[in-house]
Amino acid sequence: MNHYKEQDMYIRKTTPDDLQQVLSIYAYAREQMRLSGNASQWGDDKPSAELIRDDILNENSYVIIAADTEEIAGVFTFIIGNDPAYAYIENGSWLNDEVYGTIHRIASSGKQNGVFRRCLAFCEAKAPNVRIDTHECNRVMQHLLESCGYKKCGRIYVEDGSPRIAYQKQIQPASSYNPRN
Repeated sequence: MNHYKEQDMYIRKTTPDDLQQVLSIYAYAREQMRLSGNASQWGDDKPSAELIRDDILNENSYVIIAADTEEIAGVFTFIIGNDPAYAYIENGSWLNDEVYGTIHRIASSGKQNGVFRRCLAFCEAKAPNVRIDTHECNRVMQHLLESCGYKKCGRIYVEDGSPRIAYQKQIQPASSYNPRN
């Protein structure tokens, strides 16, 4: 099994057996968002169990495992290729139109520090550009992204039509990108 390891955590593909623990992590994340003034981004039921199952079946879902306890410390979805929600951007523009990967649905169990940075390191090693979006009320995520070198590019709209702040980081020129890495 391929694992991306870094110090005290490693990343692997999410399996169907992980579903209940992943759902618990998303419930915890929704509560943390509410407590920080961001009650509307995921509401009471997002991401749905059906969407998470689809992410797992499509092999786009990953879990971050705490090496010492072997517990799931975080979860995220990463997809390389065009994201339909990113086709139109307003009040700005993308840094480039080259190949990119998109991070969606990142969440932490709250039991391990460094989950966000482990996710970024994994994704940045897989794609020459990484894009991600967040709700305007998610000040915590905005701060994390900007502190990790992500540039605010404009506004996009997700599937339900609600706006999100779009970010991108150029990791390497596409000419040096090898998708087999």
